[in-house]
Amino acid sequence: MKYEDIPLINNEAIHNFELTVDGVRSFIDYKKRGEIIYLIHTEVPEEMEGKGIAAALVEKTFAYLEQHNLKMVPLCTYIQTYLKRHPEWNKLRAVFD
Repeated sequence: MKYEDIPLINNEAIHNFELTVDGVRSFIDYKKRGEIIYLIHTEVPEEMEGKGIAAALVEKTFAYLEQHNLKMVPLCTYIQTYLKRHPEWNKLRAVFD
C-alpha cells in the first residue's frame, strides 16, 4: 500500500477519517452509533484521483476500526466495491439479527 507513512486522522468533530496527501485532504464521512461506524461517503479531490489515495484511506480506516474493536456498515459505494476486491475485511461488518 502506498502512503503508509501518512497518518490517518479521526476528526471526530466533523465525523471524518482524513488522509492529507501533498497538502490535499481526502476523507470518509461517517456516523458513529455505539460501537458501529456507518461509512457514508468517500471523497478524494479530482486533482488527486487515480493515485490510490481512496484505497489507502479505506485500508487505513479498516485498520483503525479493527484496532479499536469497532464494526462498520459500508453505505458508501466505493467501500462496497473495495470489500468485493478485499473480502478479508468483511470480518469488520456489523451483523444485525
